[in-house]
Amino acid sequence: MNKVLFYLLLLILLPVAAVIVITPMDSQKQYTFGLISIGIVFLLGFIKSKPVSLIMVFLSAIMSTRYIYWRATETLHFNSEVEAILGIGLFIAELYVWLILILGYLQTSWPLKRTIEPLPDDISLWPTVDVYVPSYNESLDVVRDTVLAAQCIDYPRDKLKIYLLDDGKRSEFARFAADVGVGYITRDDNRHAKAGNLNHAMKITKGELITVFDCDHVATRTFLQATVGAFLKDDKLALLQTPHYFYSPDPFERNLKAAREIPNEGALFYGPVQQGNDNWNATFFCGSCAVIRRSALEEINGFAVETVTEDAHTALKMQRLGWGSAFLAIPLAAGLATERLGLHIVQRTRWARGMTQIFRVDNPLLGRGLKWQQRLCYLNAMLHFQFGLPRVVFLTAPLAYLLFNLNIIHSSASLIFAYVLPHLVLSLYVNSRMNGRFRATFWGEIYETVMAFHLVIPTLLTMISPKHGKFNVTDKGGLLDVGFFDFNIVRPHVICALLLAAGVISGIVRATAHDYFGVDPYVIALNVGWATFSLVILMAAIAVARETKQVRKTIRIDVNIPAIVHYASGISSRCHTINLSMGGAQLTAPDQRFENDEIEEIELMLHSGAISIPVHLISADSGVLRFQFKDIPLSRRRELVRVVLSRADAWLKPEGPKDNPLRSLVNIIRTVFELFWLTWKDRRANKKRRMHAEKDGVA
Repeated sequence: MNKVLFYLLLLILLPVAAVIVITPMDSQKQYTFGLISIGIVFLLGFIKSKPVSLIMVFLSAIMSTRYIYWRATETLHFNSEVEAILGIGLFIAELYVWLILILGYLQTSWPLKRTIEPLPDDISLWPTVDVYVPSYNESLDVVRDTVLAAQCIDYPRDKLKIYLLDDGKRSEFARFAADVGVGYITRDDNRHAKAGNLNHAMKITKGELITVFDCDHVATRTFLQATVGAFLKDDKLALLQTPHYFYSPDPFERNLKAAREIPNEGALFYGPVQQGNDNWNATFFCGSCAVIRRSALEEINGFAVETVTEDAHTALKMQRLGWGSAFLAIPLAAGLATERLGLHIVQRTRWARGMTQIFRVDNPLLGRGLKWQQRLCYLNAMLHFQFGLPRVVFLTAPLAYLLFNLNIIHSSASLIFAYVLPHLVLSLYVNSRMNGRFRATFWGEIYETVMAFHLVIPTLLTMISPKHGKFNVTDKGGLLDVGFFDFNIVRPHVICALLLAAGVISGIVRATAHDYFGVDPYVIALNVGWATFSLVILMAAIAVARETKQVRKTIRIDVNIPAIVHYASGISSRCHTINLSMGGAQLTAPDQRFENDEIEEIELMLHSGAISIPVHLISADSGVLRFQFKDIPLSRRRELVRVVLSRADAWLKPEGPKDNPLRSLVNIIRTVFELFWLTWKDRRANKKRRMHAEKDGVA
């Protein structure tokens, strides 16, 4: 009945929406209509309900469609071929953004907030599970704790098999696997990269379910108990994906102070996007932290090998055959983020190439087996990675007028502003309301701008030649001894920023002397404002390339656990941990005894028992003791993994603050200011060092 009412309401509203979209207005009427629309949506914003949110989405979609219709019917008139090429290019970029906006609303407006399906009390009914940890060239330091964490998973030992899939064929990995008691699988070649590695393991193992963890992703103890129950409830469920949570900072969080206070880059995808996909049975497999039914994989002849994003393509193939998919938005595993911006770009470029390959070789819009909602969810994901060229167009478009006096939008400044204002304001406001806890306003522009110049050529080449390129492994676990500015990564950004700065200066000069130049100051003001915003976003993107030092091999995690400090004299004192890592710990100082009595080991008091770890005191101040762990045997390290990384609640965090678009913009401006301030401080410090070195040389 609800569905009938929905379609009836849609049938009534669509003609009304069409009239709103196509009705022409002059600038004064459009201003009035736009401001009334903004006012209505802002008033609706005070009402916190799902139906009201959907009404706001509908109004935003109408105003954006009205803007695109006006652009298509009223502004595509040009005085020269150059203006026509640039103007049509800008319109296509705007059309792309409009399509992504509409598809995004479809994808995220009905999120499915799935809960854990409990396992039956009868353990004999639980399915057998194979855990795969694929590796190629990663160090054993990265892989070791992933395997140990898998051994800590609470699941019957006779129903759980863990396999280290070593495509690097390394003897130390084989010895490690034997020492800890897990399976070790290798192969003669590296054909089809990760997908080939997983398919080879499938031929050797027999578990009813397969769980994949990238070699840096450590699972919590409850991973299987939280995910396997769904497969018993639904015989047609092929895939259950959980979020990729990263316990180390990504380049944005590490290099930009403001980025540490907002949701990270992946929060939107592993929140509303995947929950929305789940509602339409279009959940993407993301390569790790997922459980897959073996019989479903066998039906599609294993993991997909036709593209470099074997994960999403595998899910698409299973969904084409009618298999179900699910997303559980609870972080049950955590891994290492990319350490440097260059590696981050390499990883994202591979994702972009892979989604473009799927678009070419197995287009979800074509072929059988998918519902229209699934097709549109996949289409949005594939089109998203084409943002490189449109983003570059938006950044550089105002230069056409400011530097070359080319009119690429055939309209007055007042009419452009009247139409674009409700389109931009409503889309920003509604997205902030719907997804603000997962993506801060304007930060999406920064994430895309960092990548944009690097994605243009790979995505275009892949669109033309889908087989172009190969699978790239993302390095993890690296260190950075000294900070530096990665100019090579942001060279195109710097060039574009200089051109925009020149355009802004040129525009200001022309505006102040508009009588002499014979130009419309309002047109100049519009383009200067556009260029200034683009410049701010570009400078924030450039700031990400200011790589900070990364000298800590292991990441510290805040955790409060009762502990006992054991001194050489035989005396022991009770205290508690402040934070822990796999390499050391911070504890509260129970007293000042450490000044005269050496600390030999600390004992962590757990519900499952106590573990003692030999330590070396690094420093002590303000009532805090800092320790480095000495070499510990694997059995004790496994217990440390259980404490630090595999706790059931290890990665559960409170909900972040509500997004405030104005505050978000201020944070971006602050980021730009910090770039100049820190660069000036570095130059000043380097100058002082050179002066001291010269004085020492003379002396």
